[in-house]
Amino acid sequence: MDRDHLQSAAAGYPYLRGLLSVPVGLVLILAALGNWEVGPLRNPWVFVAAAAAIGASALVVNRYYSEHFGRVTPSPRQQRRSAVAAAGGVAIMVGATFLLRSRVAWSLDLPVNPIPAAFAALMLVYYAAVVGLRTHHVLIWGALLVAGLVPLWDGSDPSNIGLVMAGVAAIVNGVFDHVALVRAFAPPASPAPGPGSAGG
Repeated sequence: MDRDHLQSAAAGYPYLRGLLSVPVGLVLILAALGNWEVGPLRNPWVFVAAAAAIGASALVVNRYYSEHFGRVTPSPRQQRRSAVAAAGGVAIMVGATFLLRSRVAWSLDLPVNPIPAAFAALMLVYYAAVVGLRTHHVLIWGALLVAGLVPLWDGSDPSNIGLVMAGVAAIVNGVFDHVALVRAFAPPASPAPGPGSAGG
């Protein structure tokens, strides 16, 4: 693996450990199921236990990355950029959610689903700032953004459905991030041996 390829892979490593997004997505889905009081989740202690189990799985995933890929500490510049992107993304998410839930939006007959739309905007801003948008980021979060903004969410509060949508998107995106990470750290393919060279 050449040095430039290794540096590029290492720079994105802290932000492309995609399997860590799976527990995040599961917690979002669990929150929706808890709000709906599905089955045993009617009991708040069952919800807490399930959330704790998902949290424990995140520790297992983090250990997997440490054992298989090592540890990489982002540079101070990367850390600042990540912090600014996260803060800006959260501000966008909170602001967008407030605006989309406001009476103005509903008076304009805009029955949108603010949770997936705002969450998608947050993730697009974050990825654009810290690792650069990849095709799967644009497709997954762009689709979630559009789905949340389609003015078809009339009737009952769509927040729980929005949580499920955001959770599924986080899981799918995490799988694609993990695949991208594995490919980034894979050794480059060796050139095919030429005529007369010894195969090994």
